Amino acid sequence: MGFNWLDWIIVLAYLLGITLFGLHFRKKQQSMHTYFLGGKTVPAWALALSIVGTETSTLTIISTPGIAFAGNLSFLQLIMGYLVGRVIISLILIPAYFKGEMYTAYELMQRRFGPRVKHATASMFLVTRALAEGVRVFAIAIVVGIVLGSGDIWSILIISALTLIYTFQGGFTAVIWTDVVQLGIYLGCTAITFFVILGLIPNGWEGVMAAAGPKFAVWNFSPDISIPYTFWAGIIGGAFLTTASHGVDQLIVQRLLAAKTERDSKIALLSSGVIVLLQFTLFLVIGIMLYSFYHYRPDLAAPAAADRIFPDFIVNYLPHGVRGIMVAAILAAAMSNLSSALNAMASTTVVDFVRPFVKADLSAASQLRISRWFTVFWGVALAALAVLSRGVGSVLEAGLTIASITYGSMLGVFLLGVLTKRANERGAILGMAVGLVSMLGVWAASDIAFTWYVLVGTVITFATGYGASLLSARNPA
Repeated sequence: MGFNWLDWIIVLAYLLGITLFGLHFRKKQQSMHTYFLGGKTVPAWALALSIVGTETSTLTIISTPGIAFAGNLSFLQLIMGYLVGRVIISLILIPAYFKGEMYTAYELMQRRFGPRVKHATASMFLVTRALAEGVRVFAIAIVVGIVLGSGDIWSILIISALTLIYTFQGGFTAVIWTDVVQLGIYLGCTAITFFVILGLIPNGWEGVMAAAGPKFAVWNFSPDISIPYTFWAGIIGGAFLTTASHGVDQLIVQRLLAAKTERDSKIALLSSGVIVLLQFTLFLVIGIMLYSFYHYRPDLAAPAAADRIFPDFIVNYLPHGVRGIMVAAILAAAMSNLSSALNAMASTTVVDFVRPFVKADLSAASQLRISRWFTVFWGVALAALAVLSRGVGSVLEAGLTIASITYGSMLGVFLLGVLTKRANERGAILGMAVGLVSMLGVWAASDIAFTWYVLVGTVITFATGYGASLLSARNPA
């Protein structure tokens, strides 16, 4: 039960190794162009792996098995929508981003509508990302709390500090290449865990199927919009969710902008979708295998909270050494996501809010220094929000819900700018406001599943913004 000296050596070696690896890239940082875009020298395959590492957090690893443990594979319907959303982004948004060099997604809004819309969308990104990342960083405490036997918030502070060190020094280049390493670590470790669990189940895979065969059901064609994982919510809602999260959220868009060419950007995004589908399938199947494990061991009680089922199994039932590797893998996912968020939020703050209001002749060294200190600011802010996030339910669904409430307004105004010529700044601002207020109402007073939030918010924002633009054009102030 618990950790031994071998497990601790593995975890500490990982934390030290990944921090030193990230620091290795500090000499490459010469300006904002390298600090926020990596000098546009990163190959497409590395960007693809970084996209996967960025959208995969500790939430994914600890919560996804719990979803299948309590249900089935219906969550995969949402992942299929993620693939559709990537195609939409490649056709509509990426071409717009490569019409001139941009550092952030929100510069596109300034070119189309003006500074007010840019500031509105950038502000919405920062608030949304800060709240969602706070929940994600809190997920670290779930794992370390189980390892230590207590909910120790020092885990949040230690992981945040180590991630901040190499992100502060190495910038976007360090973020990308540590993402690649960390993705390899947690996927490799999860695969090892798969076979370890399989070996603990009588008759192996036949035993899994005998105990949990019905849990391999994927499809649910129910038209009930209160059910989050149906075919319709997955394909349609998931497509809109991904179009927003990967098409207008700087966390992912930063990687699309850092590609050498538009073609590389599309290749990175589309290929990442295939990896994500395989990854989520692995995590969900592990959840079903854990259900089978406890089915054959009625003397063992599974944790009541779904988010604790996988971490509890890792710490209590995996062999020593393997459990240390797996905890290191979970921390790898946490650090990968956090480093990406820090760099993306710093880039948005500096490019969209600070740089327009300072002297145009600010030196490259000064811009780099400002960028680094805003990375520190967001590191402290996210750690504080993580501490305040304790007590949420499913951390995966909490993170997705927070983002889904605001994503509709952001995606709606981006589509207004890209797909229409008659929409104007006044209409765009009104559309965003109405869309956001409407989604807060939907969240607070309806039974609509969160998987539909982005679609509803996008339609309201787009329709209101376009209608208001036509009216204001006819009746100029």
